[in-house]
Amino acid sequence: MTAKRPFLLLSTRPEDAAATEEHSSFCSKMRVPLEAMEQRRLEQGPLGEVDLDRYSGVILGGSPFNNTDAVKSELQLRVEREIGTLVAEVIDRDFPMMGACYGIGAVGTAIGARLGSEYAEEAGMIEVMLTPDGAADPLLRGLPESFPTLVGHKEAVSELPDSATLLVTGTVCPTQMFRVKQNVYATQFHPELTAQTLEARLRLYSHLGYFNLDVFEDILATAYAHDYAYSNSILRNFAERYAQF
Repeated sequence: MTAKRPFLLLSTRPEDAAATEEHSSFCSKMRVPLEAMEQRRLEQGPLGEVDLDRYSGVILGGSPFNNTDAVKSELQLRVEREIGTLVAEVIDRDFPMMGACYGIGAVGTAIGARLGSEYAEEAGMIEVMLTPDGAADPLLRGLPESFPTLVGHKEAVSELPDSATLLVTGTVCPTQMFRVKQNVYATQFHPELTAQTLEARLRLYSHLGYFNLDVFEDILATAYAHDYAYSNSILRNFAERYAQF
């Protein structure tokens, strides 16, 4: 039976295996059944009408697209336009949302953040740190001052406007998580990933330049040496706070 108010997952990954894994990973870390997460794959067709009142919240995962790409296909332009329209409504209503990786660019664009490539990070494990605002946020309360997580991105937020609250920062990339108003969240890191799902995703995207192939085994060894329970718990806290099943 489908949940009365499922979460809505917006995906743009063209590979079936990647799209399925993304859906499974978010459900697993949010600790909700698969039927409580409606997935719409925008690379397969138009987003269509979205009645936010039918959902508990919106999830926007990663993507092969980058907001700062110099050349964009018609597909990418449509995806950006449709996501941008929905994100604007989400922010206007302060509707629950979690945007991860590509999602931070979409939310950032909507609030006037500057995006660029100077804070790109190769795929793998990094340590991130809570800001004072982050330590007080309901999704992050109880997390340690720093914790390991997983990244892999070619663009990032270069300058965050005052309308956003910085929650998590990093050594290489300063904007790792922020909140807009009270209920719209975005992360540069991937709170849905573990070392196992990172490996699967890297093997699938090995041709896209997210990491140096010469150090692939080193990336995996470092990733498997850490536990991502704290990073994953952010999604569980999001679901516990907003689920309306």
